[in-house]
Amino acid sequence: MINSTPVSYFTLAAYFDTGVFKYLYFMIVMSLYILIVCANLLLIVSICRNRSLHEPMYNILCSLFVNETVLVVQGCSPMVLLILSDIHTVPASFCYLQIFCVYTYASVEFSNLAVMSYDRYLAICYPLQYNTRMTSNNIAILITLTWLYPFLAIFILISLSVPLQLCGNIINKVYCDNYSIVKLACYDTTVNNIYGIVYTFTTVILVLLIFYTYMKILKVCFSGSKQTRQKAVSTCTPHLASLLNFSFGSWDLI
Repeated sequence: MINSTPVSYFTLAAYFDTGVFKYLYFMIVMSLYILIVCANLLLIVSICRNRSLHEPMYNILCSLFVNETVLVVQGCSPMVLLILSDIHTVPASFCYLQIFCVYTYASVEFSNLAVMSYDRYLAICYPLQYNTRMTSNNIAILITLTWLYPFLAIFILISLSVPLQLCGNIINKVYCDNYSIVKLACYDTTVNNIYGIVYTFTTVILVLLIFYTYMKILKVCFSGSKQTRQKAVSTCTPHLASLLNFSFGSWDLI
C-alpha cells in the first residue's frame, strides 16, 4: 500500500543557489514588479478619470489592467522573496492560493481578450450594429462574466486538488501549479483529470473565438479600401498589444 502523509508545505525545486547574485536578481525582479504595478495603476486611473475613454474597448482594457495588477500583488510578489531565501519552501495554504491567483489570472485574461476581439469584430464588420449591441449594460454583463466564470471554475479546480492524499511535496517549478500537485497524488485522480480536460477545452474555445474574429477582421481589411484597412489597424492595435503582452507573459510562467 502506498504511504501518504498530510502535506503542510511544498518545496519549489526549480530555485537554485545563486550566492551573492541573488541580491542582484532580487533588485531586478522587484524593480520589474514595481514598474508593472505602477504602470497598470496609472492606466487604470487614466481610464477612470478621462470620460472620453469611457468606451467598451477601454473598459475591457481597464479590466485587463486590474487583472494584471492583482496577479502581481497577490500571486507573484511572494515569489520575489523566495529569491533571497535559502530554503525554498512555501506553506500548502499559500501554494493553493498562488495556484488560484495564477490560474484565475490566465482565465480572466483569455476571457477579456475574447470579449475584446468580439468588440473589435462588431466595430469593423458590423459598424452599424455596434452601438446597439455594445451598450453599457451589455459591457457590464460581459466584464462580470469574464471575472465570475474564472473564479468559479478555478475554485472548483482547487477544491478537487486540496483533499488529495499526496506522496511527496516537491514541485519542480519556481511557483505552485495544479498539475504538479495532482501528479504527486497517491491515489486515483480521474475526476481531477476529467475536470482539467473540460476546463482546457473551454479555454481552447476562447482561443478559437479570438482567431475566428480576427480572420473575419482580416477578410474585411483585404476586401475593403485603404481607409478601411487603416481604421482596422488603429482600432485593433490596443487589443493586439494586450494579446502579445499576455502571450509573452504566459511563456515566462511556463
